Amino acid sequence: MKAIYVFTLFSVLLNCMHVLKADEPSSPKKGSDRMPSFSWDRVPLYVHIRKDTAFTEEEIKHLASFPLITFEKATGHRDSGSVEAGTLKAARAVKAVNPAAKILYYRNVIVHYGGYAADQSLEDIPEAFLVGRDGNDKLIRNRIQAYDLTNKALRNWWIDAAKEVCSDPSIDGIFLDGVVKVLEPAFLKNVIEEKKKAAELAGYLTMMEDTRTMLGPQKLMIANVLRARFPDSSLSSMQALDGSYIEGFEGAVGMSKKDYVAKGMAAFQKAAQQGAIIAFTCGLGSNQQDADETPRSAARNSNNVKRVRDAESRFDYQLAMFLICAEQYSYFDLKDSYDAKASKTWMKHPSEYDRPLGAPNGPAVRDGYKYTRQFAHASVRLDIETQTGNIVWKQQAQE
Repeated sequence: MKAIYVFTLFSVLLNCMHVLKADEPSSPKKGSDRMPSFSWDRVPLYVHIRKDTAFTEEEIKHLASFPLITFEKATGHRDSGSVEAGTLKAARAVKAVNPAAKILYYRNVIVHYGGYAADQSLEDIPEAFLVGRDGNDKLIRNRIQAYDLTNKALRNWWIDAAKEVCSDPSIDGIFLDGVVKVLEPAFLKNVIEEKKKAAELAGYLTMMEDTRTMLGPQKLMIANVLRARFPDSSLSSMQALDGSYIEGFEGAVGMSKKDYVAKGMAAFQKAAQQGAIIAFTCGLGSNQQDADETPRSAARNSNNVKRVRDAESRFDYQLAMFLICAEQYSYFDLKDSYDAKASKTWMKHPSEYDRPLGAPNGPAVRDGYKYTRQFAHASVRLDIETQTGNIVWKQQAQE
């Protein structure tokens, strides 16, 4: 009976996320001056990157060509002494080249990654981290601490640390990671008490509302939140946000991969059609980044669909998937690593990005697991059952 009560409480807390109404003073405004620049002329692009040392002048010029940028954790901390200083150095350099670029500061809502100057004051907060039933406080991959969001002092520290960077004119908002961990009922369920897990979610909701208030009406608030794994794909979690980053799009949980991808695409389409910013990030590999939140049995499931291994085919498939779903303020990023020093795709610019695209003639047409969509200068076909995509560029056809 106790377990049923706790699960019900957790579900109620999830459903209560709609209380952050779009017309409340702390809610985001959709003014064009605060949104990233957008055009259908070419494939709209996003970049999400980290480098533990300073970016070169050439890299800064490359970054400045993107309308929307997230500087990941660890950015610049080796050269600048902290992630905060490294991020601000990179952001200011980009703004000097392209003042219109929108730059987001990375913070994880639950995972305690090091390298931040703010960590020093965290040492003064008692019980800042979650502790398992066995006394272990390294709950993330058995080596990293997790924030105890039931602790008001911890939440205030987190918000103050974010404010310190986000108040700088070179930073246009915050990128929130780790949200899926907090929302997923199975995550840490067997490690901490069930009531504690529900309380952790409640603390997160409070922290997000307070973060929205702290940022004010002009700064962006984008979270890694949309996932088909949830009953409503976390669309109800978007109320206080300007948009969602998307990763782990193919990490099927509880259903076949094709159904999981179809559900995720539907959520992408709905959120984008409602005006949300969508930062669609894909990997050239299997792209199943939800390992922390996924029960091992689900992670091992296979639907016997042949994986697309060829990098070029994978690129075509992912880009076609994006174009099927994209609306105004949707941006595409395909990479093999978030680390600029490890990535082979960093600083690369596929020829497809330079081909004229043009506005879509309308929404995509779906027939089972096949989708088609027409743009002014391109025709897109996608089959998520065979994991294939095809884009016919009119300019290319005429060449």
